[in-house]
Amino acid sequence: MQRTTSRRPLLARPVVVALAAAVALTATACAKTEDDTADNKQSETAAGAEQKVATPKAGSETCTIDAYGAEKIDLKNATVGFSQSEKEANPFRIAETQSIKDEAEKRGVKLLTANAQSQFSKQISDVQNLLAKGADLLVIAPLNSDGWDPVLQAAAAKKVPIITIDRKINAEPCKDYVSFIASDFVEQGRRAADQMIEATGGKGEVAILLGSAGNNVTTERTKGFKERIAEKAPDLKVVFEQTGDFSREKGQQVTEQLIQSKPGIKGIYAENDEMGLGAVTALKGAGKKAGDVKIVTVDGTRNAVQGVVDGWIAGVIESNPRFGPLAFQTLDTFTKGEEVPQDIIIEDGAYNADNAKQDIGKAY
Repeated sequence: MQRTTSRRPLLARPVVVALAAAVALTATACAKTEDDTADNKQSETAAGAEQKVATPKAGSETCTIDAYGAEKIDLKNATVGFSQSEKEANPFRIAETQSIKDEAEKRGVKLLTANAQSQFSKQISDVQNLLAKGADLLVIAPLNSDGWDPVLQAAAAKKVPIITIDRKINAEPCKDYVSFIASDFVEQGRRAADQMIEATGGKGEVAILLGSAGNNVTTERTKGFKERIAEKAPDLKVVFEQTGDFSREKGQQVTEQLIQSKPGIKGIYAENDEMGLGAVTALKGAGKKAGDVKIVTVDGTRNAVQGVVDGWIAGVIESNPRFGPLAFQTLDTFTKGEEVPQDIIIEDGAYNADNAKQDIGKAY
């Protein structure tokens, strides 16, 4: 089975416009676990906070149910299985899961859920269990990009289509999975670099708090950041890189080590908000003042945007987790026999000192 990591541009087809138009969210979540009730969620997403599909590019690949080898099914009568990768401690994952639940409820679709609790072996068994329970369609937020052969083979045997969100599975689109829905992570890295260049004046030493190893998000956010720094600010040197595993606690620990080994560090690029907030805690503990070290993060959580308002974070690149409407619209279009793009890329906003206070309501 051939594997590929390439991202294809989007197709300029009416279906893409339809997908974009369909993305209107009814809710984001404040739930702490997948089993919490809907009473714990926010009742409405802030205006302007919903996902929007980026302007498609011509010449991309699409997928149809006939090409995929599955059978047409009415989404309303289907059972959808959703596999969440990480513990519901990260606001991104909380909002992502709730968005899926909200859209399933809105459409009257039966939804089965599972949470891998940040254990890849558990996620594989979770998805296999969803298939065993009768899932007709799968939405997967992968923990890792590699190692999915057991799931792909099991789904193919039952002709169950798969949509992946947020992180990419290294497999063949329209054969192993239908579509991948996510942000442009390389572009996120570039935009984070632009904010870092502006915050630091383009000179000095900076560090990168890397996300988890083994997934395309970390690889691509790092690639975009380094490429833009090399292109636009050669006097800005990346002198420290260490994984913070996308967690606040690890981000704090790594930053504490950073402060000891590189006391003159001028900036920190955290590849998600949680690590950036951990870095803030470490800097406060070391007696630093807001703005002494310029921090740029990626996600758009409320706490990080508040950090911009308070001066501890220089900028935040948004990565919108509200996948429910777009994921279900993609499934609906696909199961009707119509074309869907193999890659569906969403637009992301950004927060800085100029807009953070007024736009914090869009954060999650």
